[in-house]
Amino acid sequence: MPPGLARALYTLLLFLLSPLIWRRVWREWAPTNPRRERLGLIAEADDPRPCLWLHAASLGEVATATSLIEALLADHPDHRLVITTMTATGAERVRERFGERVRHYFLPLDFPGATRRFVTRLAPALAVIAETELWPNLLAACRQRGVPVAIVNARLSDGAFSLYQRFRPLTAGMLADVAWVGAKSPSDAERFIALGTPAEAVTMTGALKFDLAVSDEAKRNSERLRRRWGARPVWIAGSTQPGEDAQILAAHAALKARFPEALLILVPRHPQRFDEVAALCQASGEAVVRRSEMRRGEAYRDESHEITVGTTVLLGDTMGELTTLYGAADIAFVGGSLVPIGGHNLLEPAALGVPVLSGPHLDNLREIADALAANDARLEVANADALGRALIALFEDDARRHRLGEAGRGVVEANRGALAVTRERIAFLLPSPVSR
Repeated sequence: MPPGLARALYTLLLFLLSPLIWRRVWREWAPTNPRRERLGLIAEADDPRPCLWLHAASLGEVATATSLIEALLADHPDHRLVITTMTATGAERVRERFGERVRHYFLPLDFPGATRRFVTRLAPALAVIAETELWPNLLAACRQRGVPVAIVNARLSDGAFSLYQRFRPLTAGMLADVAWVGAKSPSDAERFIALGTPAEAVTMTGALKFDLAVSDEAKRNSERLRRRWGARPVWIAGSTQPGEDAQILAAHAALKARFPEALLILVPRHPQRFDEVAALCQASGEAVVRRSEMRRGEAYRDESHEITVGTTVLLGDTMGELTTLYGAADIAFVGGSLVPIGGHNLLEPAALGVPVLSGPHLDNLREIADALAANDARLEVANADALGRALIALFEDDARRHRLGEAGRGVVEANRGALAVTRERIAFLLPSPVSR
């Protein structure tokens, strides 16, 4: 099937499903962004500099791309940097982390008219897509406008590769004109080539996550929190998903049987689950303080919501503080891995020297998980019982806990380098303002 016909059939299907699609994205809304942006109706830029555009779909992609965004701001001050996301949580992270230094829009739905309007109004000199957020009509609009496209930190899981293979005429049409793919691993590079990306346009860069930078402010905030909590055992379960929180609370109950003063920092992945998880903690008999209440108390000098010796769970219900909370813990469990989600960022606690535990479901970051495990820098647990036993063993053995944390930090340091290659390629692909 010709690529053009494949894209036409794909577009027809989108139109047929448009009521469902629109209902889904209607909920992904931020008060700073009008919903018309989903139709490509973005405001005209009041900045005369040429545009460099980076798309990071959600909170996780924004977190991974943070070091690259900072590098682009430093490398290309003669360009205005525009960040797009699909989700409201990603949008909030962009605003919190970068403020007025970048412009944020929601990515339009992948209808031909919406994508053409968006690309025409944005008029980017280069489009940079993080990971695998590939939309056929959006890429076609870039091709029609002569906008080169780079895919950075590119990954294709086994499931995603199989899905794209089933629609190979559509996929090949998307990838044939991509200017550059920076693949996370050799297997990712092979998959992109197998799907139709020219081999000469693919480079194995490694994972951008290894190049994450922890700000001095985050480190200071971590130290400040930890000093307030004293010498009690503190562990964190970060980016948890439905089905994991009850298991984590069961493991915490086992830990408290051995260390009654233990404190759990529980951070659900999605903000819409904060209240639900708070109720689950209370139903489990935990004495819960919410991080949002702590912060309000700090602002108004109100200590009624401070962590005390009787507090057993701190619910991390704020955005943009996960790094700080990881740094305040003695052990980190990374969520999305006790249930078949595929795992979340194992490297954030590892870079801080915090020992890393995870469940077995790590398909989204297999190379990273294997690199940590091969260097004795990650412990894998199958369920709540195993997690509880692992926590007790680590809190009983300070030397082992320290070795595990330092091994994780060493893996991160040894694998840095993707950012430098990615910066170099983007600089090569980006036309200078003078040439434009």
